[in-house]
Amino acid sequence: MNTKKFTLLASLFAIVVLIVAFSACDRVTQIVQPTTPQTMKAGEEISVGVVLSLTGRLTDSFGIPTSQGFELALSEINAAHPSGTKLKFIIEDDQSTVEGAIAAFNKLIHQEGISIILGPATSSQSRETFPIAQESQVVVMNSTSAARGLSALGDYIFRVSLTTDILIPSGVEVTQTKLGYQRAATIYDKADFFSTDGDASVQEVLAARGVEVIATETFQGGDTDFSEQLTRIHALNPDIIFVSCLSPEKPGILRQGHELGISAPFIVRTLTAADVRAAGAAAEGAITFVGWGAALETPGNQTFVQNYSAKYGMEPINSVARSYAALHILAEAIANAQSTDAASIRDALANIKDFDTIFGKFSFDANGDAVYDTKILIVKDGELVPFE
Repeated sequence: MNTKKFTLLASLFAIVVLIVAFSACDRVTQIVQPTTPQTMKAGEEISVGVVLSLTGRLTDSFGIPTSQGFELALSEINAAHPSGTKLKFIIEDDQSTVEGAIAAFNKLIHQEGISIILGPATSSQSRETFPIAQESQVVVMNSTSAARGLSALGDYIFRVSLTTDILIPSGVEVTQTKLGYQRAATIYDKADFFSTDGDASVQEVLAARGVEVIATETFQGGDTDFSEQLTRIHALNPDIIFVSCLSPEKPGILRQGHELGISAPFIVRTLTAADVRAAGAAAEGAITFVGWGAALETPGNQTFVQNYSAKYGMEPINSVARSYAALHILAEAIANAQSTDAASIRDALANIKDFDTIFGKFSFDANGDAVYDTKILIVKDGELVPFE
């Protein structure tokens, strides 16, 4: 090989090396220096995906009330700053099923390009959909799921409901101290994650307090006849009966227990005013562990109750209150983030501390679960009032 040819090849090799080196440096710069978050512009609309049970067995207990809470909060948020950033809903029906919720999440994320999702309704649905959002780095703000451990599935997941491990221990401590029950029975929906988790927690807490569980009965969501299970419980004469299930089955259990002549109080977690109305006189004396009540004098609560009642012609229930509060909390985080970037909104949500809501002072813990005061209510004269 002559000297000129060798020199030419060496020069070409040097140029290739420099090109590769510069390309590598450029990739490293892109990795090391994160993309600048998209800042919000005045009057910009931020699309928020909403997964609701608009059809199926959860429509009345979750779908309609939750959508009404979101709608009321949306109107207030968008009216508060006429020339500011607006929120816009893109709604998908989960058909009251796990499969429907999965399809709704996938559509919102992969077809609509949504970076924030509200929903879904139940813990069973949440267990399957939260990982989908986490993998895609989409923020989930859930207002109704309460089974233990679900927020820990990822750092993009936040929940507004007080979880099982917060509500049940405090509720049992207060009620057992006052009522002195020593023999308990439980009945729960074996096909629903919220219900199975709730019953497991009840039994753990009762055992720790030395309360004997003398009977445990099960049924499946959608059942309407609970007479066999309640008859067996009645025969054992428990001091208290714990019910863990979703709203559609709660009134029937209370009514059939009343018809059988059961005198032991029922403790039904997250019993709503709508459940009480549906159960009628059979709900009298039932106790519930919740995070909100219409009679509470927390910041803005009475105004919320009045505004909702004026718009919809009825008093709000728990799922209305939680969805209403959830959107206000999300709006606060978006305002604090000053960005439409999902990671920035995630970080702003994680930093929510002692924010005034209709629940009282609200914060998120390290897992993204809600922190605020629990409430214990009892049905008196057809109304849910503080248990004293």
